[in-house]
Amino acid sequence: MPLEQTFRWFGTKDPVPLAHIRQAGATGIVTALHHLPNGVIWGIDEIQNRKAEIEAAGLNFSVVESVPVHEDIKKRSGNYRQYIENYKQSLINLGKAGIDTVCYNFMPVLDWTRTDLDYALPDGSTALRFDATEFAAFEVHILKRPNAEANYTEAQLAKAGEWFAKASQAQKDKLIRNIIAGLPGSEESFTVEEFAQVLKTYDEVGDKELRNNLYDFLREITPVAEEAGINLAIHPDDPPFPILGLPRVVSTEADAQQILQAYESANNGLCFCTGSYGVRPDNDLVGMVERMGSRINFVHLRATKRDIEGNFHEADHLDGDVDMYGVMRALVLEQKSRIEAGRKDYRLPFRPDHGHRMLDDLNPEKRTNPGYTAIGRLRGLAELRGLELGILRGLE
Repeated sequence: MPLEQTFRWFGTKDPVPLAHIRQAGATGIVTALHHLPNGVIWGIDEIQNRKAEIEAAGLNFSVVESVPVHEDIKKRSGNYRQYIENYKQSLINLGKAGIDTVCYNFMPVLDWTRTDLDYALPDGSTALRFDATEFAAFEVHILKRPNAEANYTEAQLAKAGEWFAKASQAQKDKLIRNIIAGLPGSEESFTVEEFAQVLKTYDEVGDKELRNNLYDFLREITPVAEEAGINLAIHPDDPPFPILGLPRVVSTEADAQQILQAYESANNGLCFCTGSYGVRPDNDLVGMVERMGSRINFVHLRATKRDIEGNFHEADHLDGDVDMYGVMRALVLEQKSRIEAGRKDYRLPFRPDHGHRMLDDLNPEKRTNPGYTAIGRLRGLAELRGLELGILRGLE
């Protein structure tokens, strides 16, 4: 049987309606209660209302992405104890509503980060891109983060200074918006001044502290998830390396293994994002599925194309640096193994991620969410569906 095909949907304000998602061939919806502030309890009525809305469109509420982890939990400061209790209650309520998969992340301050939301590709479509030089220019010359220069080589600093000197104010303002004004699915947005202040709150939180805070959080919530019938899926860092002086603790296979060992339970699992993990050449994606597949609870399939200078962009789903055939085959075999073992969590929901802006979505008068256009993801889902079908037929 095929993996469960899902689409992310940002609620009633999403320019891509549920009816269009159904036409794309997806059967499941990945969404969240985006209108609720971080840290509050997700009430049963709110969850049921969202679920009913999705089911009325002929789709299933398949995955929550995300129940946001409050910054106080990540720093283990302030009112973090209450926020953990709130998180537990949200999981209990989701379980009562029949939702069985919750994706979350533990990235400090920012979720996914890009410098360009409309990077022009040779075929005329546009993609999301991370430009290392522009990011360095933002950090050193716009944000002016103390000691930021220490994170870059002399050559990188020279390039960043050259970009900043030549950039117009409009280009600088656009860069600021792209990095800190809030992307689809992001939990916060900031001004430059606010952002600088928030970064300071992590002065005492290094790699060791953030890891320990994550593992302590998992030891608190995973038993509740087990009782509620919830499969947890932690999303990797995006990009998967330290930025802004902040630690990153979900970037490599070793990181993922430590997370799984922090609390041994099938409910403590991974969101396997091929785009995030794939930015690092030291991550063996096919091998990661083969070695950790039993603990993968949710999948993001996208391909990134990187270069030696640290830049990367979203490539076509079957292109870029990701061996998508190898990954899909490993996932198909993992699902087969689960079915044979009688596991109930054999669905292995996946979604095409970060599609290109193309065709009618390039119309400047049409509102689209960067990375979440209908047509780009439709293309991605169609390609992935065909790839999976070919693999399944080959295994018969």
